[in-house]
Amino acid sequence: MTRSSRRTNGSSYGGAITIRFGFASLTLASGIIMPRLAFLGVDHPHGAHWRQLLQNVADEAPIVALVPAFGNGTASLEERFAHLPRFGCVEDLLRWNEFDAAVVCLPNRDGPEVMAKLIRAGKHVLAEKPVGSSAAQVQGVVDALREQPQVAFQTGYMWRYDEGSERIAAMIRDGRFGKLISIEMTFVTSDIARRGAGHYLFDPEFSGGGFFSWLACHQLDLLFYLTGQAVVGVTARTGQFGAHEIAVDDGGVAILDLEGGLATFTGGYWFPRWTSENRLTIRGSERWLQWDPTRQGTGGLLEIHGPMPQWHAMEETFALPVDETPGYGGKKGLALVRDWLACMQNPGQRCRSTGESMQNTLQLIDTIYQASREGRRIECRIGP
Repeated sequence: MTRSSRRTNGSSYGGAITIRFGFASLTLASGIIMPRLAFLGVDHPHGAHWRQLLQNVADEAPIVALVPAFGNGTASLEERFAHLPRFGCVEDLLRWNEFDAAVVCLPNRDGPEVMAKLIRAGKHVLAEKPVGSSAAQVQGVVDALREQPQVAFQTGYMWRYDEGSERIAAMIRDGRFGKLISIEMTFVTSDIARRGAGHYLFDPEFSGGGFFSWLACHQLDLLFYLTGQAVVGVTARTGQFGAHEIAVDDGGVAILDLEGGLATFTGGYWFPRWTSENRLTIRGSERWLQWDPTRQGTGGLLEIHGPMPQWHAMEETFALPVDETPGYGGKKGLALVRDWLACMQNPGQRCRSTGESMQNTLQLIDTIYQASREGRRIECRIGP
């Protein structure tokens, strides 16, 4: 078998049967496709984990090309991918053109421009979060998606696909909390010394911000998904609170006024070993809940407390089964990838994460940093 010749963009969506050999796209009248993936950013901190996750769908969407980036580094490259074509830049990859979609794991400084070029070329994009360093920097990505609505765009905000968060979102939509009063989010993880202060994640030129940009973004994005509410006010304190000096924040606290209720976030690079603490508490007028999504021996634990009609109090501990799915994010990561693949099969269908939701999260992070710098509450309207 030989690798397919160059094909024009959009050929996956024709009505005729199209079969090519080697690393080939497969198109049927039903719209089913077998997209070929390019992987950009081999030695990204999550690169190997993404590639491990993608092995779950290798028969449906094989990786066919690499753009190593990171100084052309391949220290984490698996031997099964060592034979694949490699390209020094996205322009060379696009000239080759024997791919349908790209997984982009690049620093915030470089990612948005590369993604916009891919999208304008009609290539589907799965982008490692947070995509860029500011809402303004990713405007080109959002504009490109509006120009190319058939492109399936997905981001790495995989907590939107966790079964625990799906259940909480359904409880909120169903009104089971009554009036939503407060949401408390906590995420603390390993300190600066674990990666080393010289890591690019702590370099403002490459990454823009620090902890809030790289990790708090997960919970801030999830807040929009869970509540469906806009943030209308922000008060925050970000900075360096740990023992190691870096040029960006190592964590902090944010108070977020929702359209209905209050949310708080506390987190940072503060633990002196490889570990993390990730918890969420919701309080409403009718019930309250604690969620420990990483509770050992479970796939997440929900402790639910509610009213006491007559003599029976509403008390429930609900444990999800242990997740044994290999790769980044496990089961929720695989659900994220499958959503992306499904949207490729249905041009115009949008993933659970969109260009706009990604930009909303960055705008919220921008506003948190602004509120901290200026030492005041910032009135705003960000989100759905």
